[in-house]
Amino acid sequence: MSKDMKFMSFFLSDRTFTNYKRRNDEPYLCTVFMTTRTILKKTWKWFQIIALIYIMVGVALYFLQDKFIFHPKKLPADYTYQFDIPFRQIDLAVTNDKNLSIIQFTVPDSVRRGIVLYFHGNRENINRYAKYAANFTRNNYEVWMMDYPGYGKSTGKRTEQILYDDAAIFYKMAHSKVSAEQIIIYGKSLGTGIAAQLASKKDCRRLILETPYYSMDALAKNYFFMYPVLPMTKYALPTYQHFEYINAPITIFHGTRDGVIPYKQAKWLVEKKPGTELITLEKGRHNNLPGFPLFRQKLDSLLNIK
Repeated sequence: MSKDMKFMSFFLSDRTFTNYKRRNDEPYLCTVFMTTRTILKKTWKWFQIIALIYIMVGVALYFLQDKFIFHPKKLPADYTYQFDIPFRQIDLAVTNDKNLSIIQFTVPDSVRRGIVLYFHGNRENINRYAKYAANFTRNNYEVWMMDYPGYGKSTGKRTEQILYDDAAIFYKMAHSKVSAEQIIIYGKSLGTGIAAQLASKKDCRRLILETPYYSMDALAKNYFFMYPVLPMTKYALPTYQHFEYINAPITIFHGTRDGVIPYKQAKWLVEKKPGTELITLEKGRHNNLPGFPLFRQKLDSLLNIK
């Protein structure tokens, strides 16, 4: 073999070609490595930032959940209520540092058919819900409304168990005036879980729920689905669990366009307790159901069932 051929053979050999390619690829591979490393460092940095934000928001949700759930409006102790319907104001001293403010919208004893215990929603105080009292008094039912601790003129600490305990005190007051068969328990929005728990413990003529939630954690998942809400929730308010122990007839009013408590949660409750009556208000929202003719007609019918 000539010298020229030997040289060409060596130059084109695999080892030589590989070594040549490796030397030429080194700048490219170095660039790829550095770029990948930079991307990973930036990704890790963003992951840390997102994780920190996630944790901080989660901690804030846990410690501030009272402010998300409850929106009270306090009233001074000397505040004077003014309503168009006859009423009695009762300030019940439960303990030295706890007072329950109760308004009893009255009807004459001669025509009184019973008492509606009305557990209102999460906003303001009794003043906001007094306009609904006429729905009951025109049917000769007294309607009693109680402000939760921190609402209106009610004072004291507020926990889930305290809400239940206050409801039991409220019921006892009514039961001292009329029989259990003459007591209707009514809950609106936040008050539906409290009303359901009371009906699971005490006898009543009927339980009526307006825009109820399945449970507070199920409702929270609707807003904060990215968090493990069950262990984070201070207020379980498991309406569905109470349903199992309710013997009284149950009627639910819910609107299909409720943007606060989804309509599907009412359907879940019906599935949990077969026989529960669901009155669906097409296009009904969270706070406008009493304005529907169907709502008024059905409520009048329920109050006049003998």
